[in-house]
Amino acid sequence: MVIKSIKEESRSFFLYCCKNDFQKSASPEKEPGQGTKGNALSVSGSACSNQKRPGGWKAMPYILGNETFERLATFGLLANFMVYLMREFHMDQVSASNVLYIWSGVTNFVPLVGAFISDVYVGRFRTIAVASVASFLGLLTITLTAWIPHLHPPECKPEQQLHGHCIGPNSAQLGVLLTGLALLSVGSAGIRPCSIPFGIDQFDPTTEEGVKGISSFFNWYYTTFTVVILLTLTLVVYIQDSVSWVIGLGIPTLLMGSSIILFLMGTRIYVHVKPQGSIFSGIVQVFVAAYKKRQLKLPAEGQEFGVFYDPPLKENALSKLPLTNQFRFLNKAAVIMENELQPDGSPNKWRLCSIQDVEEVKCLIRIIPIWASGIISFTSMAQQGTFTLSQALKMDKHLGPKFQIPAGSLGIISMITIGIFLPIYDRIIVPALRKFTKREGGITLLQRTGIGIFFSVLAMIVSGVMEKKRRTSAILHPGVAPISVFWLAPQLILMGLCEAFNFLGQIEFFNKQFPEHMRSIANSLLFCSLAGASYLSSMVVNIVHHVSGGHGRPDWLTSDINAGRLDYFYYLLAAMGTFNFLYFLYVARHYRYKNNVQIEEKSEPDVELSSMKP
Repeated sequence: MVIKSIKEESRSFFLYCCKNDFQKSASPEKEPGQGTKGNALSVSGSACSNQKRPGGWKAMPYILGNETFERLATFGLLANFMVYLMREFHMDQVSASNVLYIWSGVTNFVPLVGAFISDVYVGRFRTIAVASVASFLGLLTITLTAWIPHLHPPECKPEQQLHGHCIGPNSAQLGVLLTGLALLSVGSAGIRPCSIPFGIDQFDPTTEEGVKGISSFFNWYYTTFTVVILLTLTLVVYIQDSVSWVIGLGIPTLLMGSSIILFLMGTRIYVHVKPQGSIFSGIVQVFVAAYKKRQLKLPAEGQEFGVFYDPPLKENALSKLPLTNQFRFLNKAAVIMENELQPDGSPNKWRLCSIQDVEEVKCLIRIIPIWASGIISFTSMAQQGTFTLSQALKMDKHLGPKFQIPAGSLGIISMITIGIFLPIYDRIIVPALRKFTKREGGITLLQRTGIGIFFSVLAMIVSGVMEKKRRTSAILHPGVAPISVFWLAPQLILMGLCEAFNFLGQIEFFNKQFPEHMRSIANSLLFCSLAGASYLSSMVVNIVHHVSGGHGRPDWLTSDINAGRLDYFYYLLAAMGTFNFLYFLYVARHYRYKNNVQIEEKSEPDVELSSMKP
């Protein structure tokens, strides 16, 4: 989670890659001619695409090597970070979880800033290079907090631990730690939104060889990612937990430094795509143009009026969106008024937008209610890197007489669940469902997301039941409960299924419901959902911590997990998830799927100016 503990980010990328491996793109083609409604200045035709000489597979060892080392470094830190804060910085579980939640929220929001800077100003190569250096400095700073005695609190003796008298971090030590986390957030801002697109940039999508290369790139990306997850959740976590925190954190730091060197070695081989501007300005322009024409009355169907602006599609757009009457006030932005077109046919973009621009903004507005439902469902997933680890630390972690499973390695159960389930779902369940539903995906994308949200509620209920069982055993046997840590497997399996349905469903839903060139926003929205879930988790944890308990009883999330009632906290999240599930059912039922009009290529563009007559 990256930042909610590695498991969240790692699983996010894992599902992203699995989506590209197992899911087939499937939007039904529509016949040409389902054109725009109303008056339109209609221009169709294909723009000539500039051929580029791609870096291709010559660039892949450097790009994949950089990404592999970078993921090993980042995940190697985050997989066990909750344990590090509690053991080495002597934070209680509420404070440690708040650090992770807030850091997670920041780190999941900043990729939007990084994507904007990359698209508008510096390009992907420079963004990744600077971000990699920031990540290295962040990892180095955090490694120093474990290495240099003055940068972490003094060791806590067993008798101090027993009475809860461990000395916590002072302001300087906490400041150094937060500086390292801030540098890691800067690194995530540049690496997350640019790493995969930069790899795709190396291939020419207009050629058959380039298309195959992009597909193979995703396969290799997924393969290396799987290896990274296995190594970080097993070997690196074991070193941190059982050998040394200095070595366990130093390894990721050295790997991050190696990734920078490897990335820079391929500088002359890469294809460097120049910044092409951000789509965010286009979204704002639609609202500004519609507001400036707010007094304008749109015609009822069949009434004579002017024309809508409908120029040729941009090179990176593969399908045309027909004009719709939903959010009809935005259609005013596309109405051509006097002096809004230059002699060369170009518009004043802050007064006149194309039908395509307007409909793209409508796509974004339609998706927002669906997106909002993901925040609460991801909140339940966030607990895997915080309170699930707290449970594991108080359980029997033995696997055999001598070996103990590190608490931070338990996330591999969810990963294994996802890895086993996705091929079964794609190869067996979907074809079986397809026979009954006649849908290519077996079920709709929103149905798939809804199933995932249901699993998130079920996972919290099971988590509460398992915690009650663990707590009862711990009270009967003071200290570490003689109950195996594998009793946490059911809730982790359910969380894995939640992510396989919910996160994967949202990835595919956003990518299919957004126009092609807006898919960067689609993936950014997913990270914003994770950020919202982090902030919501932090808020709920603090409210519960201060409101629950009283009358001589500790709060639900007190430092001594055996004295608290973590099971009640899980049931609270289940109740929130239930209301969220009902909300999702409502907005999903009223959602309108996007319609595309496939564009036929023509040797020369046709221009037609039509007007409606009464």
